[in-house]
Amino acid sequence: MLQRLRHAEIMRRVRASGATSVQDLASQLGVSPSTIRRDLEVLDRDGTLRRVRGGALAGTLADADAVRPFAEVAATDGHDKEAVAARAALLVADGDVILLDIGTTTMCLARRLRGRRVTVVTSSLAVLDVLRSDPEVELLLLGGMVRRPYHSLVGMLTEAALSQVVADRVFLGASGVRPDGQLVDTTLAEVPLKRAMIAAAGQVVLLVDRHKFPGTGALRVCGPEDIDMIVTNDGADAATLRACAAAGAEVLLT
Repeated sequence: MLQRLRHAEIMRRVRASGATSVQDLASQLGVSPSTIRRDLEVLDRDGTLRRVRGGALAGTLADADAVRPFAEVAATDGHDKEAVAARAALLVADGDVILLDIGTTTMCLARRLRGRRVTVVTSSLAVLDVLRSDPEVELLLLGGMVRRPYHSLVGMLTEAALSQVVADRVFLGASGVRPDGQLVDTTLAEVPLKRAMIAAAGQVVLLVDRHKFPGTGALRVCGPEDIDMIVTNDGADAATLRACAAAGAEVLLT
């Protein structure tokens, strides 16, 4: 791959995830870690990204999680996200109490729950927008501080409300799944909420499109042993899926 094309692809991946590692980029782009390190040094000098030990961040630590507008993220890989959401909707039975995490794929799932007699608990303002006028869905919105770039609610009030929730299952999003099956995210404020949702649900279902296998993220959410089911697309990295399955996760491909 030509250097300029490689730099463009590195930036696309860093902007998409907010943070990434040298090893992940080397694996994804099929080049050596030393090549990636040189690329990151060039991009850091240009001010395009922030080089950190072992990887890179999009911009600064303060703005790394607000690089891409929500609408732009929603439009990226839309077909794959819709396929994941369609398969996930089949797991929901009438009368279920479900937790919906933030993110664009869970927003797609919310659309497919319109008209269903289910209870949806969420911290996602995008899910609220989808279901707020539906008379069939009982909608419980967790309180908290509004994070506008992510269309979400976060903070101690959100965590306190989650401590009172008992759900049949949670549909969880993530920045990516590492090759060893570790679920990771790039957003510090969201990680405690994801962990609280896992604790509140009888079943944990991970909704991630194929581009997040393997994925990147500086913050660990949980291990593969904490995930009951993964819904993703055919074409997701086979080795990563095998690591998840070996830990006990059921994998559903669309």
